[in-house]
Amino acid sequence: MPTAPYRLPGAGRDGVLRGRDGMLERLVHVAGEPATVRAWVAGGAVRLRGEAATREAAGEAVARMRFALGVDHDLRPFQRAFHRDPLLGPVIRRRPWLRPRRRPEPFEALAWAVTEQLIDVQRAFAIQRRIVARHGPRGPDGLRDVPGATAVAGLAPAELDACGLAPKRSIALIRAAREVARGRADLTAHEPSWRRLRTIPNIGSWTLEYLAFAGQGRDDQIPAGDLAYVKLVGALAGVGRRATEQEVRAFFAPYAPYQALAGIYALHAPHEPLRG
Repeated sequence: MPTAPYRLPGAGRDGVLRGRDGMLERLVHVAGEPATVRAWVAGGAVRLRGEAATREAAGEAVARMRFALGVDHDLRPFQRAFHRDPLLGPVIRRRPWLRPRRRPEPFEALAWAVTEQLIDVQRAFAIQRRIVARHGPRGPDGLRDVPGATAVAGLAPAELDACGLAPKRSIALIRAAREVARGRADLTAHEPSWRRLRTIPNIGSWTLEYLAFAGQGRDDQIPAGDLAYVKLVGALAGVGRRATEQEVRAFFAPYAPYQALAGIYALHAPHEPLRG
């Protein structure tokens, strides 16, 4: 059972999380073994079923999808702390099921963050779908997975360029994939992996904060340079311009250690300037 009111999210726009008849299905790989996970809501509970050649792979795949779907994400401490907050309180009361979408693999979050740098989200989704179609492994039921770090590390930049990714980002993604595939950037070790990845040109704060929040479960890491947040904070602060990254961080600092969660909820709040 989820630890707070829960609603199953919709299908993903990158083509890997599919919805059908009230059920979500997703192909993931566990140590190279394909596993299909299906999730649905019945009797007030979220049900997940994994299918794979081994029980171990099926169980691990279900665990990863529980993380991605936020089934075990306990929102109660955050919601209790800010239930009366003038900005977040109305959203908490109106939409208590609201929770972030995450990725079942940290590298997947990192890769998609690179594809989403400084471009329109619809264009980014199109790039992601091409990467999945051309380079993602296919399961026995026709589903496809996002290519893992080892697969991306073996690509030539031109192969990602052909999917619509800018050349400098193709190089950055391949370099990041090689760091992960060779064990030099262990994404289970959060801060050390961020330091290692930051040495790669075109891997900056926004990309690493997206990785942290969407791939590593860090509710304190808000992607402060995101266009949605610089516009939101500029509007809420009434400054008549887009906020800077530093201003976004300062705005959400009082919500620690839930800055990124607060950001998700704030995006669903009225965007009038705050008083006081």
